[in-house]
Formats: sequence, structure tokens, C-alpha cells
Amino acid sequence: MLSNIFRDAGVIVVVLPLMIFVHELGHFVAAKAFGVRVLTFSFGFGKRLFGVKRGDTDYRVSLIPLGGYVKMAGDDPSQPRQGDPREYLAKPRLQRFVIVIMGPAMNVAMAIALLTLLNHFSFEKSAYEEEAVRVGLVDPNSPAATVGLKPGDLIVQCDDLTNPNWEQLLLKIATSPNETLPIEIERGGKRLSLTITPQPNGNERTGYIGVRPVLPAVVQALETNMPAARAGLEVGDRILALDGTLLDRSATSVVQRLQEGKGKEVTFTVLRQGKQFDVQLKPVYAPGGKSSAWRIGAALTGDFIVRQLPWGEAVGSAAEFCVQNSLLTFVVLEKVLTRKMSPDTFSGPIGMAEMSGEAFSMGFLMLVQFVAVISLQLGIFNLLPVPILDGGAIVLLLIEGILRRDLSLQVKERVIQVGFVFLLLLAVFVTYNDIMKTIRTN
Repeated sequence: MLSNIFRDAGVIVVVLPLMIFVHELGHFVAAKAFGVRVLTFSFGFGKRLFGVKRGDTDYRVSLIPLGGYVKMAGDDPSQPRQGDPREYLAKPRLQRFVIVIMGPAMNVAMAIALLTLLNHFSFEKSAYEEEAVRVGLVDPNSPAATVGLKPGDLIVQCDDLTNPNWEQLLLKIATSPNETLPIEIERGGKRLSLTITPQPNGNERTGYIGVRPVLPAVVQALETNMPAARAGLEVGDRILALDGTLLDRSATSVVQRLQEGKGKEVTFTVLRQGKQFDVQLKPVYAPGGKSSAWRIGAALTGDFIVRQLPWGEAVGSAAEFCVQNSLLTFVVLEKVLTRKMSPDTFSGPIGMAEMSGEAFSMGFLMLVQFVAVISLQLGIFNLLPVPILDGGAIVLLLIEGILRRDLSLQVKERVIQVGFVFLLLLAVFVTYNDIMKTIRTN
């Protein structure tokens, strides 16, 4: 537990400042391009540790490495203007708009760039996510069981989704707790119409209906003179079931059931080159202290799609992911504000640290994907029309553009005060949320 806390803290201390630094770099580059006098470009906050001054700008590293900031001449409306044409407020509103929006734009660009690299060099996802929704398992007493869904049913319609894959269906269900959804299924050549209401589930209170795909365990390697090799299993074989019971968590399910059987012979249902057959295996006990276990001598992994996309497809796939993720974010935000979803969906710094630590433990590629998603979310968050955030500054610029004059200093100060209070309350709320979710989990 303690080691996980240090791991999570270490990862987030590296990841979060990087994304904020990229955000501020966007503001800095745009300001320089329009001839604004930039006084400070800092990595970190607080006391200046070291740096170098080039022209008007102090490039520094500061004491608290949790982000960064750009200080421009004349960017504080409460301070007296010096009449310098290179001041931020002396620039045309269109240029100020570009300077402001370049921060979120850089976060989005960072997300697209990282996802493009992943798509080109190592595109990987669980195979079932792209498959049609053929129900493999139905949890007892779940909404799916209540409305009569059965293994083998093919879900061909769910609300506005036609012929969804598992990834699309699970996102729809997760964002629709307590909403009644019409669904259509195919069973035995007939089409049936049903309605189902996802239940809030888990710490985030996201929707759940209790259907799962069959997740086969794929044989990745074999040990000689062990039960799996002696029984004739081959690398690439897909294990679908044990003793007639379908797998629900891939390799994890196989390992768990072997331990529960304590050496009892098990019937493995195997799929090889489109043909299905059964194999009987008797696990052997491998002593090793805390790592003692019943084993069959096969290294198992999940069923993944791994491919390398050409650069053009890699960019297109990354951009499409960012668009879909952005739209989903606004759907979730709208449902939280209208109380259709629980605010427990939101995570703060503690939740982000836990997620970053989990991504790190799953490997470098998963961490890169996590950084891309969080960078995208940071860009979206900063575009919200909240004072102090970039979105709030953009709204003020639009209002001033419509009025063709600057708002008074008093109005701007009140707006900033409201924004500060809002962000403070939001920080307290999401931190409390994270703590309560952690307590419930433990």
C-alpha cells in the first residue's frame, strides 16, 4: 500500500508538470510571435532556483515543480499601464485571443502527437473492443438478467447506437446510469425489443448492466514436460472455457480457477484455427514460498489487436479519438450538471495520481496513452467558460469584442474573484471525492 502511494506520487509529479509546461509553452510561443514582452517563463512555481535571462525574458526553474507560468508585461488589468505597445493589453483582441487559446491548443496537440506515435509504432487494444456485442456472460441479479438477456444474444441496437461494438456499448452504458435505454437483440434468428436501465456501480457510480464478452486466454509460450505441452497445447491456442464455464477475465480467470481447484483435473475448451476442442489437464504444484501455485506450464495473455498504422492513418485515428473523447467529456459534464450522473465521476489530484500509477505499472505504452488522455482533458478543462481559466478569458474577450470596448476594472476584478472561489470550491470537492473513493475501496 505504502509503495503504491510513493509510486503514484512519483509518477504524477513527473507527468502533471510536463502537461502544464506544454500548456504554458503555447501561451509563450504565441505571445512572442505577436511581439508581447514576456517577463518570465518559469518551470515550476515559487522561489527562483536558477535560470538565464535572454532579452526581456527570465527563463527560470522555480522551487515547486508542479507546472509553470508565463508572466507578460501588462497582463494584469489592475496594474497601471506603461504605454508600451508590447504590453499584452495593448495588443488587438484577436491576438490576445490567439495567445489565450494556444495553451489548450498545445495540450490537444500533445495528445494527438503522442497517440499518433502509439498508433504508428505500437497500436494495441483488447480484441473484444472492436467485436460485435455477442453476450458471453450475464451476471446474476444484474439489470441484464432481470430483462432476460442470455449468453449468445447479439445486441444490434442500443438507444442511438446501431450494430455497436463492445467499446461503444460499454461507453454508452457507463454514461447512462438510471436512464431507461431501448435495446434490440437477435436470438435464434429472431429480433426482440427490450428496455434496460443501467445501475450506478463502483466508486465512480457509472452505469452497469451486467453483460460481459468471452475473453479468451491466449497461449503465448509453453514449458517442456509440463501438463500444457504434454497435452498438445500450442502457442496461439485460445482458451475459451474451463469445465464448460466461459472465461470472464482472460488469463486471470484461468490462474484463479486453477488455484481454486487445488490440482483437480480441468477440461480446457480450446479454439485453434477456427476449430474448437476439449483438452484435459491436471495442474502440478510448484512450491516457492509465497509464490507457490498450481501450474500447467503455459504463459497466457489476453487477446489483443497489435498493428502499426501508416502515418496518415495514425494521425487520423489519433484525431478521431480526441474528438470522440472530447464529445464524451461534454456529455458526462452535462449529465453531472443535470444530476443524471454522479459527481463521483470526477477525479482530482489524488485520483489522477492513482490512475497514473496504475498506468505506469501496466507498462510504458499504457503510461504514454494515459498522458495523452490527461493532456487532452487538461486542454478541455481550460476551455470551460470559468473566470481565471483560459475559457473565461476567451468569453471576456468575446464580450469586449461585441461591445467594442474593454470592460471596467471593477467588473474584471469581480469576475476573477468569482472564478477563484469557484476553482477553490472545485478543488476541495474533487479532493474530498478522491479521499472518499479511496476509503470505500479500502
